[in-house]
Amino acid sequence: MKYGMNLLLWSGEVTEELFPVCEQLKEIGYDGVELPMFNLDLDYGAIGKHLDSLGLRRTGVTIRIEDDNPISPDPAVRKKGVELTKKTLDLAAEAGIETLVGPYHSAIGLFSGAGPTDDEWKWGVESMRECAEHAGKVGVKIGVEALNRFECYLLNAHADSARFVRDVDHPACGMMYDTFHSNIEEKSITEAINVGGDKLIHIHISENDRSTPGKGGVNWKENFDAIVNSGYDGWLVIEAFGLALPEIAAATKIWRKMFDTEIKLAKEGFEFMKAEVEKRQ
Repeated sequence: MKYGMNLLLWSGEVTEELFPVCEQLKEIGYDGVELPMFNLDLDYGAIGKHLDSLGLRRTGVTIRIEDDNPISPDPAVRKKGVELTKKTLDLAAEAGIETLVGPYHSAIGLFSGAGPTDDEWKWGVESMRECAEHAGKVGVKIGVEALNRFECYLLNAHADSARFVRDVDHPACGMMYDTFHSNIEEKSITEAINVGGDKLIHIHISENDRSTPGKGGVNWKENFDAIVNSGYDGWLVIEAFGLALPEIAAATKIWRKMFDTEIKLAKEGFEFMKAEVEKRQ
């Protein structure tokens, strides 16, 4: 198992100001960090080299929005979404990112007032297959993320994302599991983890209030029982959010402080994940 920390807890983009945080995360024991990839004008190659010098591996996370929605009825909008994801994959390769995860299958926060249509599903699969073909060429894996019903409508349950990646049918395209979204959407946590099978390539560890894992109401026993029993041994990445960045607080609907400090959350979260895994091995 590899343990990571999503840097979105501190910022929506990685700059030199975050390097001391990365050093602290390495000292805590993390194997890697997850880089937000929203600003595509950063020097991701230089970021990757610095993280190499710290001995930190990395994954990345990105999104798509209304202007570049891969399931839009407008072919030009779908094309823009594919092009931007391909560019993000290129930069991910420069940064040494192993897996690019997130809800870039469709626009986050955009709703039609109904569930996905057959055409939207088809457009989503076609768009992601083109991205997966590019990902395979640049050596980065794709981790498709289902989000709860309040954040998107194409993929809400993990069975949806499992069916989606199997329809994409490309070796570079897998799915991820997220404890926060599962806590809202899934009737069975165990089934939600197992449904991915060999397509499950990434896991986000996130508390029900998005703060310190292990301090809230997520059914952690069933989650870690199912994760370990499934044979999964990839990344466990903490995804937590706070008030550090107003735009992130607004996007995640977090208006109150729910932890002491970011680095304390990271330390306690790391210790929690590691202990839960080790006592099941």
